Amino acid sequence: MTVSISHTTFDSLDAYAQSKFWAQVLDFHDDPADPNQPGDDECMISSPDGTQRLLFITVPDSKQVKNRVHLDLEPSEVGGRDLELERLLAIGATQVDDQRRPDGTGWVVLADPEGNEFCILRSETERTA
Repeated sequence: MTVSISHTTFDSLDAYAQSKFWAQVLDFHDDPADPNQPGDDECMISSPDGTQRLLFITVPDSKQVKNRVHLDLEPSEVGGRDLELERLLAIGATQVDDQRRPDGTGWVVLADPEGNEFCILRSETERTA
């Protein structure tokens, strides 16, 4: 027997706000039959093809320590890591750590509006150049 991941769940102070932030980051969307609304305790977003889903659940306590699990994001559009970094900062991410190296390798650690860390990596094009 095998299993597959249904979705990844994030505890949030504001599930709706987090779902909107991450929908912008990942180009995900609400379920049109069950759109997310301000004040919802649970907000699901899905990838355009529906194969990946993130669920945000409102909980009363804020993040306390470093994430034990985080997302590593790879830019898919032309422009690569540094252009994507600018976009993510403009929509509300904050930079936590910069692990970029002079030779162009490395990554940047960011945090979402509630402090959950995630990384922006180089694109496939940047890695193969």
